[in-house]
Amino acid sequence: MSAPTLRDPLAIGALRLRNRLYRAPVLEGAGRAKDPAAEYARHFVPGARAGLGLIVQGNTIVLPQGRTSPGMSAIGERDHLLALAPMVRAVHDAGGAIAIQLGHGGIFALESWHREFASIRSGAPFAPSPIPLWMRAVLGRVHVLATREVDALVRRFGLVASWAREAGYDAVQLAGANAKLLHQFLSPTYNRRDDRYGGSPSARFRILREIRESIAEQAGADFPVLLKLAAEEHGAFGRRWGLELGIEYARMAEDAGFDAITPVAADSMPNTAICRGAYPAEMFAKERISRMYRDAGGRRAKPVASLAARVAAKRYPFAPVWNREVFRSVKAAVKIPVFAVGGIRTRAEAEEILARGEADLVGVGRPFYAEPELARRFLDDTAPDGSACENSNNCVVAQMLGMPAACYNSGVHKKIAAARS
Repeated sequence: MSAPTLRDPLAIGALRLRNRLYRAPVLEGAGRAKDPAAEYARHFVPGARAGLGLIVQGNTIVLPQGRTSPGMSAIGERDHLLALAPMVRAVHDAGGAIAIQLGHGGIFALESWHREFASIRSGAPFAPSPIPLWMRAVLGRVHVLATREVDALVRRFGLVASWAREAGYDAVQLAGANAKLLHQFLSPTYNRRDDRYGGSPSARFRILREIRESIAEQAGADFPVLLKLAAEEHGAFGRRWGLELGIEYARMAEDAGFDAITPVAADSMPNTAICRGAYPAEMFAKERISRMYRDAGGRRAKPVASLAARVAAKRYPFAPVWNREVFRSVKAAVKIPVFAVGGIRTRAEAEEILARGEADLVGVGRPFYAEPELARRFLDDTAPDGSACENSNNCVVAQMLGMPAACYNSGVHKKIAAARS
């Protein structure tokens, strides 16, 4: 049997994909748009027309609070999600499939530092346990979820997933990485609970298992559920947990009935470890950015953000296919499909991953900001290989402040313009 290629179809539970290329979840910034469906369509439909097999819509918060960026969508009522149905239909009409990532920011929600959101918040940010002492000076107070509140959150994920299915989405993905709330429950750094949701690895994983059950109950047992999983965690003073625990979590996910896994190396803090690349000097030099940080979080906000970006750029420089060891190891340990993501910038890299059997589906994220139809070049062997993205992380600064999701690297725009002339 020959190795699969990008153009080969793939089954994920009841979902059938036309090929093995997907748009990885990034922040589309539609949460503040007057017409979120139109804003999402602007990002997604060109990619579907260019041949993407699957689009994973960026993190959508299952409650009105809990965003980690002003541009994130947060679902209050059923109508908020059903309003996205026209965009979903447009993706389907273009031949693509679409999943929505569901999550919650937890400790690092905007309510912890952003003036606008702190002023209208209902209570403090959610946390699995009291936060470490060294974090309290920065984040202030949090609300430690009682057992009954975790139970209610589990049911809420199931309910929102049922609305997603009603809106026409083909699947949901749980945001279990990138320092979000579900990752915080998995992490011994943040989860020191003594109820059924804390203690052993299986107890820390319990919230994900129960959410999977809740989705099956409320959205249907045949509705595919994917999981983005922190398979190893790094912290300020080194690795917090290794790939051995990540593989254990992946096996738990398979046993719990998840239909596919995207395993990634993650940091215990929200920073550019999730995307890797350079210090975004071009953005931090702009007076508008300085003003936006000052308005959001006071005079300390920009210096803190800038320092964090410098440290992350030094610790996590861009490297091609930086998650390879993670997804390759998980792929060898489970039978369900494994998604590859992280630093994949060329068709050759994607095809190599599939040919080696290291993953079943290959994802690209940020490069779509600059090139919405990039999929066409990935799927056409005769087209020039590569992407214009320079991994500058300028887009990350913009996203964190609620600016429209786009490529903010002036050099990339000049490169694309020159290629077209």
